[in-house]
Amino acid sequence: MAFVLELQGTFVQHYIRNYVVSIIREFGIPADVSQHEGAIVCSFASDHPKLSACIEAIGDRLPASWHLTGSRHYETEAVPTALPTLEVEYPLALGLCPACQKEMFDPASRRYYYPFTSCSHCGGQYAFFESFPFARENSSMRFFVPCEVCAAESKAVGRREQQHFISCHQCGVPVRLMSKTSERYANDAGSFRTMFEVAAKAIDDNKRVLVKTTMGYRLFYKTPYHHSLSTLLLIDAAKITDSLSLIDDEYHALLSIERPLLHAAVRDEALQKRVGRTADVKYPDDGFTMLLAKELQRLGMAYVSYEPASETTDADLRMDYDVSIKAQSDMKLFINKDIRLIASGERVCFPSRMRPVRSLLAMANGLAGIPDNDTMLFDRPEHFESVTVHGSVVLEGETEQWHSSQRSVALDIASFMSVIAEHDLFGQKCVGAHFEQEPSFLYYDGKKVIRVVPPKAFEPQGLLEKIATLREGSDRLVANLEVKRPELFKRLEAFQSRENATLFEAVSMVLGLEEQGFDAVNCEALKFVGKGGMQVDTHVKDNRFDHTAFLASIISYRLADVDTVLLAYSIYESLGDYFSDLLQQIKGKTKSEHIVLCGSHFAQQSLFSRLQRNLKTPAPKMNVRYPIGRENAVVGCVYL
Repeated sequence: MAFVLELQGTFVQHYIRNYVVSIIREFGIPADVSQHEGAIVCSFASDHPKLSACIEAIGDRLPASWHLTGSRHYETEAVPTALPTLEVEYPLALGLCPACQKEMFDPASRRYYYPFTSCSHCGGQYAFFESFPFARENSSMRFFVPCEVCAAESKAVGRREQQHFISCHQCGVPVRLMSKTSERYANDAGSFRTMFEVAAKAIDDNKRVLVKTTMGYRLFYKTPYHHSLSTLLLIDAAKITDSLSLIDDEYHALLSIERPLLHAAVRDEALQKRVGRTADVKYPDDGFTMLLAKELQRLGMAYVSYEPASETTDADLRMDYDVSIKAQSDMKLFINKDIRLIASGERVCFPSRMRPVRSLLAMANGLAGIPDNDTMLFDRPEHFESVTVHGSVVLEGETEQWHSSQRSVALDIASFMSVIAEHDLFGQKCVGAHFEQEPSFLYYDGKKVIRVVPPKAFEPQGLLEKIATLREGSDRLVANLEVKRPELFKRLEAFQSRENATLFEAVSMVLGLEEQGFDAVNCEALKFVGKGGMQVDTHVKDNRFDHTAFLASIISYRLADVDTVLLAYSIYESLGDYFSDLLQQIKGKTKSEHIVLCGSHFAQQSLFSRLQRNLKTPAPKMNVRYPIGRENAVVGCVYL
């Protein structure tokens, strides 16, 4: 008989599978380990004397992953006869596994305070990756030759087997710390620790420190200088719940190997004064960030702020090294009770594979999809060499001609199709909505996608006149606005001359928010702690969402001195009713089997909760392994 351990989850890449395989190979146990849709299935020879110890090691050493949702075990008759093999085909962009973290902070280790510490199944490998196939010679690390010990380690069973970018103090990358007047180098344990001590002290002294991490350039500074582009970095895991209000799933996701960004409510009143009631938050991920965080913690700090930066960003201190890097955008995770969705970002979702294969090149939002053997391989186009295909499908606005037979598709249609492909709904009738700035409603008849209610571009020109002539008596609304809120009236007058303005920029302006756009309104709505809001006008006019009626309704509430937090919440709650009502109508008329939701704006708590309440059976289909935002379009392009 064979003992089977099944790990359940929404896995895309193979790092969890490979970590399990590396442990099994250490114990020398014959096993089959396969990754299927929604599960990693591990089948062991049940009579092996080391099986219990191996299973215990997997439980103790496997990194926490927000993709991992559960496990079960059972027995089967087919008994494995060989060791499982590793499938190390992609570069990763993950946090460090517990074993690598322990090694990096162990004074007896060859990698004590070495910021490039990682293994085959963790760390920021993607930064150095240049082209497929994934190998050291196809990376910016090719100029650094592993020492004998590292070379032997990469060939031995264990978590560093087949590690392409393996290095240590002896054979690794030296790092320099520069101010405007001095420069120091680090290439051993002592000098590296001193470097991070100096950098942490500079931040504590209110200086700005630019660090070239393996996740990209980051500018670190104290929280009093936090702004809308900043991320709050939580340094001390034991104090996270003192600073933030998190449900258990959010806390565990924050500390998972994927190290996602979360938008969370700030609990600590002193911290609220610095960063606001809500903030984007993260726990240290790569070696550079972890080592800096460790030294900041020694100085008594529980958090610090940082923002994505570039090589040219101005700073008081700069930590850099002579290896070129390319960073992926952070994975932003959305959690609503028991639902977890990737709102946006490339990290962990790409590179990846998907079936079925098509003889097409797909291009969308800086990502490409190409046929590779029996699957589609998705990643950035610069990592691929030439490919032979029958045609190309690109997102609207793509100016480069990739193939003589090329056609373009709209973002909403491509995003909608990505959900159909991910859930294998080909040939089935589906109705859906896309929400990224503008709402769009679509229908899939089993063969092609049709826009039922197309998106309508928001046009600020003549906005006040449109509101005044909306319906009888609307002119009094504009007159009252000019008298009671003259500053807002003048801002809207000036706003009318803008080009490429968005609806939610206008909404945030009406609400009187400092920041503008969807995220600003979202942050205001997240402050609401009541049970219900008011109805905001979300009517359809000429088969399109009526921007004018929507804004007029919000203005009327503002003139009635309705609290902005309540009003912001009400906007999303009303949009939830609007989407669910229209979707149910279209579903009934088309006799569709499924409802599909896509677009990053659905990652909003009150909007999503409303849709969950209204669309219980069947539950809407959404991207799970891929982002619900713009990055999913490359997948949809393949199957259109």
